[in-house]
Amino acid sequence: MDNEKVYRMDFAKVYHLLVNKAEKKGRTRQEVDEVIRWLTGYGQEELDGMLEKQISYGDFFRDAPKPNENRKMIKGVVCGVRVETIEEPLMREIRYLDKLVDELAKGKAMDKILRK
Repeated sequence: MDNEKVYRMDFAKVYHLLVNKAEKKGRTRQEVDEVIRWLTGYGQEELDGMLEKQISYGDFFRDAPKPNENRKMIKGVVCGVRVETIEEPLMREIRYLDKLVDELAKGKAMDKILRK
């Protein structure tokens, strides 16, 4: 899929897909929110606000207030691509979130997901 197409996707739509993926595996929306807050630095109120307004997935990451420094510790494969080798910075941020939600859905402990 073309990167620009991904960047233009509606954040709220992608968010609901991520929550559904986690909930199908017995995890919760609150856990998905915790992962997103950890990765981006958004507070819960800010995150809830993003779901109310029309914001693109790309802008959600571009405007992230405080990306977590430990996000660079996220390694592994998402959609057949190693996240740590993705050269496009914005796509790497998006894939970090994909990887964290994958780990959540696979039952990994939250401390490990949040690289504590």
